[in-house]
Amino acid sequence: MQLYRLISGPDDATFCMRITELLNKGWVLHGSPSLTFNGTSTIVAQAVIKQVEGEAFSADIALSAY
Repeated sequence: MQLYRLISGPDDATFCMRITELLNKGWVLHGSPSLTFNGTSTIVAQAVIKQVEGEAFSADIALSAY
């Protein structure tokens, strides 16, 4: 099964650490990061994917468990 997540938040060290943590858990960057300005701060987003062998997809999957 392949999993997909879109991580978004303020462009700060916390966001970078969230992405770094996912990369170290086996997630892979998918595409380029996106960013926008909401009038007061920059908001960024990065898609990540992960291949999980031996498990079937279910809508009840908790992505945070991977």
